[in-house]
Amino acid sequence: MINSFDNSSAVKAQTQDPSKRDFLKLSTSVSVTSGMGFSLGFFLPDAKAAAAASSAPQKVNAWIEIQPDETIIIRYARAEMGQGSSTSAPMLIADELEADWKKVVVQYATAEDNLAQKRVYGDMASVGSRTIQDSHEYLRKAGATAREMLIVAGANAMNVPSSECVAKLGVITHTLSKKSMTYGQLALAASQLNAPGNVALKDPKDWKIIGKPIKRREIPDIVRAKIRYGIDTQLPGMVYAAVAACPVFNGKVKTLDSSKIDNRRGIKKVLNMGDFVAVVADNWWRAKEALKDVSIEWDVPEKNAKLSSTSLMEYFKEGLTQAEVAVARKDGDTMAALSASGAKVIEGEYFTPYLAHATMEPMGYTGWLQGDKLEIWTSTQSAEATLAVSARAADVKQENVKVHPVQLGGGLGRRGGSQDFSIQGAKIARAMSPLPVKMLWTREEDTQHDFYRPASLIKFRGTVSNDGRIDALHIRVSAPSILSSLLKLPLQGGIDPQAVASLRDHPYANPNSLVEYAQHDSNVPVGFWRSVGHSQNPFMRESFIDELAHAAGKDPLEFRLANLSEKRPKDKAILLAVTKAANYGAPLPKGVFRGIAETEGYGSYTACVCEVSVNAQQQIKIHRIVVGIDPGYAVNPDNIQAQLQGSMVHGLSAIFWGDITLKDGRVEQSNFHDYRMMRLNEMPKVETVIAPTGGFWGGVGEPSQAPLGPALANAIFNATGKRVRSFPLKNHGFTLVKA
Repeated sequence: MINSFDNSSAVKAQTQDPSKRDFLKLSTSVSVTSGMGFSLGFFLPDAKAAAAASSAPQKVNAWIEIQPDETIIIRYARAEMGQGSSTSAPMLIADELEADWKKVVVQYATAEDNLAQKRVYGDMASVGSRTIQDSHEYLRKAGATAREMLIVAGANAMNVPSSECVAKLGVITHTLSKKSMTYGQLALAASQLNAPGNVALKDPKDWKIIGKPIKRREIPDIVRAKIRYGIDTQLPGMVYAAVAACPVFNGKVKTLDSSKIDNRRGIKKVLNMGDFVAVVADNWWRAKEALKDVSIEWDVPEKNAKLSSTSLMEYFKEGLTQAEVAVARKDGDTMAALSASGAKVIEGEYFTPYLAHATMEPMGYTGWLQGDKLEIWTSTQSAEATLAVSARAADVKQENVKVHPVQLGGGLGRRGGSQDFSIQGAKIARAMSPLPVKMLWTREEDTQHDFYRPASLIKFRGTVSNDGRIDALHIRVSAPSILSSLLKLPLQGGIDPQAVASLRDHPYANPNSLVEYAQHDSNVPVGFWRSVGHSQNPFMRESFIDELAHAAGKDPLEFRLANLSEKRPKDKAILLAVTKAANYGAPLPKGVFRGIAETEGYGSYTACVCEVSVNAQQQIKIHRIVVGIDPGYAVNPDNIQAQLQGSMVHGLSAIFWGDITLKDGRVEQSNFHDYRMMRLNEMPKVETVIAPTGGFWGGVGEPSQAPLGPALANAIFNATGKRVRSFPLKNHGFTLVKA
């Protein structure tokens, strides 16, 4: 069995039986790129070259290479950071290809190949839980196209009609004569055929790999320490850089004095890069320690130096009352319904803070600029973005840049759209050329110079009728815009979709809904944090739905089922599936209370039930979490379960302790001692429900943590009678005790 994740750039050619060279009898061939982006091989007419080709790996299309020993290489065009899509995405190709999964090796496609081949691999960014969502069709077509080409090649070789041949487990069989040939024998001939214009994809009932629990390819190599992350890069003659940016955002270097370290052993250079300073040395620790002795005076805008969490909260509060705001959703006449005579209005003001990504591997970048050629090793969620910004920063042509794929020590959105670390690394590489240089941030630099999840202040107002139906719902969001601040994109209608995610598209069928957005940007850099708007807005929405249920005197599940739109049956279905698995309604042990929530995002539907107890010291014990998802099609249930469980770890860390605060323009947190992560002995029992209903392809990694916050907050209310309207829970005096 071949069970490793191969990220080498090439696989050694194997010797092939000369008798299998008969397939060179195909007299014509064409190298084409079809509309689906399949790059086919060239025919080698001379006998010597043909003999060599028959014993070499054959590229059937851009995604698939087949070796004479029957090894099938499948390209993976995105990043792997623990989400498992480097197994799930190749499963889509392998199933349609009718490959023997035991013979599959997964290799990375590269950004430079994508550039050179006119983006034959499409979007390479691993962001937004999009790998399966966005690429399932063209990946399956890649496998199906190669399968049909192999069938034709086999039929030609056996001199039979292709309609009488079938593919199964890497073998083409003539159904009447039972003659068969392997993919390894047919790969060369298949590579010389024109790709069919249209291919039929399998009916889901015929899937053999998709939908099965497949073990992740990279895990054995991680366990055996064979995987190399960006931080592990080692090159001959390499030097090391430690960096410092202004502790107040947007500050620039005013003066720099490096006289204390200029003659220190091992120090190579001190670089004033304008918006940051780098010390380069013969090892990283020496560079980091020397940087402390460099005297830097920063030029900081006065207003930025006065920024604090208190002033930011006042700024966000202004958004709740300002006259002119963008309207994200308007159904009926909400304001009239709220002011109607006899209407009992329930109000709630909710807040979620800035959050850092705190990836286990801090930001880093190894660059080697030799002449006009730049090679890069860095943990990035978007190799294409890394290539592009590095080319600009190092002043080289994009076609002269090579980004070596590496495993990421965590991404969580930090290594996607915000490529600040790549820009720094490329500038340092240019300054130190022709030496290779590894730049690595300290944990403090990483925590205090992040692109944070935006803070958000939201005010809810609602009414319920006597029969327990939501009559009106008014939601006002005051928050920064990621699209405007980070990506510099114009907002259509003044709305940032992430700021109002799960709010403007809420599934409740009330006749009057008004959702508004007050864009309140600041100089605090914001970016995409796992689940983005769905990491905060479902907490606020589903907590307020519980407030409405309580005001109506209804059970929270009964209330939701009565108010969920009939046009949104999947919301109701996942809620029922998860509450059934949690045995909702059954008596709980004394002192244990439940909370529930349901939401949708990234094309999937999720729900959660939390069971907790809270003692007089406000110590919370989580007895059980039941979390479920309907992603449409569940490509790899084993990986989905891992994603659901991992989401609970990440989500609970933020819910209990996640809080980035500012004072005098500076982030106050600096490391794991004051930006706390969840510990092993605190992890509660997590039960997962995978309930795919088919017909669509949803994301998994990000939506799965969305319902956790509200389910937990609602359970705390049921246990204590106190409504939690902001995170983290530490700010309310709550602590988490051993599960």
